[in-house]
Amino acid sequence: MTQRRSPLIAAAVGAVLVGLLAVLALADPGEGDTAGSPLLGRPAPAVRSATLDGGQFDLSRRKGSWVVLNFFNSTCVPCRNEHPQLVAFAGAQQSADDPVELYTVVNDDSDEAVEAFFSTNGGDWPKVKDDDGAISVAFGVAKVPETWVIDPNGFVRLRIIGELTEGFLQERIDMMRTAGEAQS
Repeated sequence: MTQRRSPLIAAAVGAVLVGLLAVLALADPGEGDTAGSPLLGRPAPAVRSATLDGGQFDLSRRKGSWVVLNFFNSTCVPCRNEHPQLVAFAGAQQSADDPVELYTVVNDDSDEAVEAFFSTNGGDWPKVKDDDGAISVAFGVAKVPETWVIDPNGFVRLRIIGELTEGFLQERIDMMRTAGEAQS
């Protein structure tokens, strides 16, 4: 009797494993998924660094504005794929009443490669250098691309892992703004 059940149990387990594998294989990693972080709802880490154009960036001086930090590397395929979404987002901010400030945080990449990428693909916003990886470590960036949203009070409100999809970033910021206005 036990010998007859063994093939049935093995077949059932195999079917479940095949089903799980199919779900994983068909999952789209580029959905701009949000992720948890101990930083959410807390003050953003102190970030001070040079920008690619020789200026200075100090996140604490951005209070009063919504800030987006997009962690990037010019050789990263998902970073390249999401770039048109960031260009469109930045373009929309130019005519917004309360524009969101966008910054690219660059780690483990040469200045020349980043400049060449942005020159070819557009993107007229500041690029913050993270030469020693301190900014990435402070935010707990697992891998690029990763996008973080900081509210006007300097609190971390959103972490997006992976490639951004069209309209996702603006939609989430609009939702947070609306929720903030409702609480006021």
